[in-house]
Amino acid sequence: MTIRLRYFLSSVLCLTIVTVNAQTAPRTGDAKLTEYWDPAVRIISPGKTNAEAPSDAIVLFDGKDASKWKSQKDDGPVKWQVADGAMTVVKGTGGIVTKEGFGDCQLHIEWRTPAEVKGEGQGRGNSGIFFMGKYELQVLDNYNNRTYSNGQAASIYKQTPPLVNASRGPGEWQTYDIIFTAPIFAEDGSVKSPARITVFHNGVLVQNNTTIWGGTQYIGTPLYEKHGAKEPIILQDHGDPVSFRNIWIRPL
Repeated sequence: MTIRLRYFLSSVLCLTIVTVNAQTAPRTGDAKLTEYWDPAVRIISPGKTNAEAPSDAIVLFDGKDASKWKSQKDDGPVKWQVADGAMTVVKGTGGIVTKEGFGDCQLHIEWRTPAEVKGEGQGRGNSGIFFMGKYELQVLDNYNNRTYSNGQAASIYKQTPPLVNASRGPGEWQTYDIIFTAPIFAEDGSVKSPARITVFHNGVLVQNNTTIWGGTQYIGTPLYEKHGAKEPIILQDHGDPVSFRNIWIRPL
């Protein structure tokens, strides 16, 4: 063994011993130096189930009252059908928009595509959830229904497909639990921080802190355009009688 190799091995051994000793040596001092009590963590009441709104949530639709929404077409009352605990798209009436704007948020929403299957691909139970009116999370019947991957249910439409297809069958209620982080813009309109989204579809993680590339575009690449820190949420009228219920949101 050469002198150089023997020196190298000795150095490695010494470094390993020092590292192990640093990890196992007892620490002395005041443990309270690494504790803090203020501010106290705010107390809320969680829902009795994962789907029930916690006490600090804003209930956007409780099955009866659609007053927190307005028509996208004319800013008037919602023209969708409100019955049997759900809001259902009425073809041609236009999307619906929250009267209040939101930025960073947690959103719970349940949706159902028609039990009677008509069409295929994008023509089957199509709708969408637009955060800040611009960034679309796709709603679609993708149970035994192939379409382009970045256009199926739980995709960031025309951007990022879901990690898996967790779709239930036509006519069954499905759930999205979403964490949305709004983009941040510089004064000149450039993007300091892009929007990000995490989505659980029927309890399954399908978008994991995904970067949103820009506003949703049907044709061409997505792009960012500077907008307010809080903007409304839009539910899309794509012509299919998709239903929504139990919608609540927690601004973060």
